[in-house]
Amino acid sequence: MGERPNVLLVTIDQIRADAIFGALGACVDLPNIRRLAASGVTFRNHFSVTAPCGPARASLLTGLYAMNHRVVRNGAPLAAHHTNLALEARKAGYEPLLFGYTDVQTDPTDRAPGDPDLASYEGVLPGFRELVELRFDSPKEWPAYLASQGYRLPEEDEDLWKPMPTRGNAPDIRDPAFYKAEHSDTAFLTDEALKALSVRTRKPWFAHVTYIRPHPPLVAPEPYNRMIDAAKLPDVLPRGPAHPYLDAWFSAPAQSGLFWGFDGDFGRLGKEAVRDLRAVYLGLLAEVDHHFGRVLDWLDETGQADRTLVVLTGDHGEMLGDHGVWGKDTFFDPVFHVPLVIRDPRHSKAAGSVVEAITESVDVAPTILAAIGGEIPAAMDGTPLQALYAGGGDAPRPGAFAEFDFSNPASPTRFEIALGVSPLACNAAILREARWKYVHFNGGLPPLLFDLQNDPGEERNVAEEHPGQVARLRAAMLDRRMARGFRALTEWVPG
Repeated sequence: MGERPNVLLVTIDQIRADAIFGALGACVDLPNIRRLAASGVTFRNHFSVTAPCGPARASLLTGLYAMNHRVVRNGAPLAAHHTNLALEARKAGYEPLLFGYTDVQTDPTDRAPGDPDLASYEGVLPGFRELVELRFDSPKEWPAYLASQGYRLPEEDEDLWKPMPTRGNAPDIRDPAFYKAEHSDTAFLTDEALKALSVRTRKPWFAHVTYIRPHPPLVAPEPYNRMIDAAKLPDVLPRGPAHPYLDAWFSAPAQSGLFWGFDGDFGRLGKEAVRDLRAVYLGLLAEVDHHFGRVLDWLDETGQADRTLVVLTGDHGEMLGDHGVWGKDTFFDPVFHVPLVIRDPRHSKAAGSVVEAITESVDVAPTILAAIGGEIPAAMDGTPLQALYAGGGDAPRPGAFAEFDFSNPASPTRFEIALGVSPLACNAAILREARWKYVHFNGGLPPLLFDLQNDPGEERNVAEEHPGQVARLRAAMLDRRMARGFRALTEWVPG
């Protein structure tokens, strides 16, 4: 393949790696994602460097750790001086197209206070041309499409996710959405992406397709609502370990958007409800897989598969009730361990291979830039991954670094209240190696250490048993932060 490749970057929202390649993934048929894995390279130990959505996508698309881009929570602006994958792709001659969302809060520095772009964090990353708007907080295009198909829209946006009762008057978790599968947000996004790309095949194109699903609220159209046998799903991990942060997590209702009508009281979720919610999550993933297969079919049918770089990943994961926790505001692996599959037509001999080395979400942007002949900015914290599947190169780093913030400048969070920690100290950092995982909390909270070799479920904190490992990993984390401080101009030499 001598010409520049097309680029297809597909992001699945809130997808944990084991829902595809682990115990949960064994309970759902995902023929198209597995088809991509068979023709590409699977990165088995790939980790997002932050959560939730806004911070995770900022890192994915800028190649920067959260400590450098400082988008530490949904709604924190991305400073305009940062470059990103889309802007750098433009320098290489591509027009990056966005189908979906990037969850970027506009830099307010040079904007008027009343600028509508400042009203929502669901903005568009500079450099992308938004062709399909698909958002949660203020959806417009998909509801308009539903109306054009004859649906009567609910008065409140949140009722878009209200299931249709099939038994009695109260909706059940497994009841279907009010729209048909062919009209879902997943189907709509795929239809629009294929329509737009079909007239752009004469020169290399760059498309970022971002599926909302299986992000909550957990409701699925027929047949995906009951596709998965909930009784066959693995049990959730028991609550643990004991730690002030987890006590704070359970100190007040949370994640009320998990499904329509949920009040955030997880104590009222019985075992059957937990299994049903996990089943709907996997059903939504099966729906994404089906429509992703349509995109792969289109690449095959139009003769573009052998000249298209395909990257499939997630922004961050989802706890799904493990340790009693839902969502992504915690430190456990299901939040940060996400899938990454790359099919690089220049390296077809790597088809079906698996990379066990630890990689990070900041590696995705430089990998794509390397594939299209773009220049990788000095500030980017990531490393191109081609050497791992093309030349047998060494792992970029011995462990994955991640950060998360649990404060809110608008109103104190349950963590700030329960822990008595100031907003600036309401954060944590993680260094995860193959065996050891260290979690460092700001604000004087005790650290966590997990021996993943003997405790893959992260059920026991062994920090007091292994003070030497705590000291080593704390020093390694500090080394990472010192080495990777924002360095856009650090290596510039006068003259």
